[in-house]
Amino acid sequence: MFHNPLRTLWDEGEGAINGWLSIGNSFVAEIMAAQGFDSLTIDLQHGALDYADALAMFQAMRASGAAPLARVPWLDPGAIMKALDAGAYGVICPMVSTAAEAARFVACLRYPPLGTRSFGPTRVGIAAGPGYFAGANGLVVGFAMIETAEAMANLEAICATPGLDGVYIGPADLTLGLTAGRLAPGFDREEPE
Repeated sequence: MFHNPLRTLWDEGEGAINGWLSIGNSFVAEIMAAQGFDSLTIDLQHGALDYADALAMFQAMRASGAAPLARVPWLDPGAIMKALDAGAYGVICPMVSTAAEAARFVACLRYPPLGTRSFGPTRVGIAAGPGYFAGANGLVVGFAMIETAEAMANLEAICATPGLDGVYIGPADLTLGLTAGRLAPGFDREEPE
């Protein structure tokens, strides 16, 4: 039966520790999955990997107990649904700047009548086991990335979007958006507070 460990932690009032995977290698994903993270995110936006890499990484993470997540490249229904079909139990969506965009994102995560997700669980139906379709709407998680000045102005409305589980701050793009495109030189850049 399909089970999302993040939902269980949140239902118990607990927080979660998420790991990040930017290198397209299933062995790296397997090693990270064995480190005790509550969830692991495969970075399909800025990571050095593609869909085939992500699929193998989801397979490598399967036995770990960590919730497999994906950061998709954009608010693109096809990319979101493909990540879910490959085995993501949740999606982080970049550049969500309005409540309307947040609502479109949430709709991509849910099967009708709650959303617009197409039924095609190529791999997740096998990985999650029987009952995936029946339980997916209540168990898949979604996070909108806050990365623009417009998103900051609309933050309260974005956070109030029904079905959105949380927001994720994109510090580099948000800094660019709030400082007229200025980043401090070097790795330790100034982040907005």
